[in-house]
Amino acid sequence: MPRWLEFEDKNVEKAVNRACEELHIPKEKLKHDVISYGSSGIFGLVGTKKARIRVFLTDSEYPEPDIGIETTPRDYSAKGIPESPALPVPADIQPTKPEEPGEDPEAVGRSVLEKILEYLSTDASISIEKNSEHILFNIQGGNTAILIGKKGQTLEAVHYLVEKIVNKHCGDKIRIKIDVEDYLENRKNSLKRLAERLAQKSKRTGKPMTVGQMNAHDRRIVHLALKDDSEVKTQSMGEGYYRKLVIFPRRQGSQKRK
Repeated sequence: MPRWLEFEDKNVEKAVNRACEELHIPKEKLKHDVISYGSSGIFGLVGTKKARIRVFLTDSEYPEPDIGIETTPRDYSAKGIPESPALPVPADIQPTKPEEPGEDPEAVGRSVLEKILEYLSTDASISIEKNSEHILFNIQGGNTAILIGKKGQTLEAVHYLVEKIVNKHCGDKIRIKIDVEDYLENRKNSLKRLAERLAQKSKRTGKPMTVGQMNAHDRRIVHLALKDDSEVKTQSMGEGYYRKLVIFPRRQGSQKRK
């Protein structure tokens, strides 16, 4: 009765190659069925599935451990697999191998961003700037209102997707920024002016001032803008990703405390 082992990888061809390498069987003699062809998911990030094959082996081809011969396929899902250098371990319980050499993050980022732009706008172009801190993909042209979205939410979602996909394909942690015709810099300057204006009002009235719900990036801009102002303090309020930011006037007595 033939025995079988299962192997998986990014695609069927790689799974077959892995089986041939680990079992020392030429590809033309490998007998296998395809259990799953796998799926690349959305941009290779969400919903990805590996290809899986089942390789059938005769008793003479199946490597046996020194503890004896088995007449039924071994259940590798159970704990306590006997240690034996001659016993191949199925791919689904092997330690995860490191990814293949990383791809060019600029090329991956541009490719993903171009695919997203196809669904959002037309006549948009992409320029790339790179420094020691991040890679900036700047979008020019197209429908900027749609690309940015309300309070930058669409742009934020695009940034999240591109950064996740680039880091998945390229291995190292790479910081990505996506901008639409200098929106991020204009937004930063606008938030700084708003923070300073509300801080002055808070100090004048002695009451806390609330800035509407903002993401973590925007809250950080406000925090940094007022961190050197000893007469006010800032605090994020609420739960979840979008929180309110409150600017409190410091009491006169609290400024003297160490």
